[in-house]
Amino acid sequence: MGASAVAVVRAFIERINAHDVEGLTACLSPDHRFIDSLGTVFGGRETLRHGWHAYFALVNDYHVSVHELAELPWGVLLVGEAAGRSNGVAWTVPTAWRAVVRNGQVAEWQVYADNEPLRASLRPPTSGGPAA
Repeated sequence: MGASAVAVVRAFIERINAHDVEGLTACLSPDHRFIDSLGTVFGGRETLRHGWHAYFALVNDYHVSVHELAELPWGVLLVGEAAGRSNGVAWTVPTAWRAVVRNGQVAEWQVYADNEPLRASLRPPTSGGPAA
């Protein structure tokens, strides 16, 4: 795997932070698997192209910051934070990612995060008054 796996993952993250859907999609293998923080699997480059477009529309200013990175026999493990703004509410969550690189492309990207701050920002506001 060598430095090339780390380089591929770093390029992928740069494309995420630039909100460059076409560029990040080019980093994905045709049979790419994205596994979200709830364990839901999304497969295929085209599915992810649409998914990233929708996510960037939903989460303004989305970006990831990597604080630690380790190359392991099966892939690359990253630890850091994901942050963004949804419905005017800014949030930041500690996050870990697992990347599997195959043939110079990201074949699998898994996210480990508590996305409750994002989910909370998307809920309709409550009146805060007593129940009728």
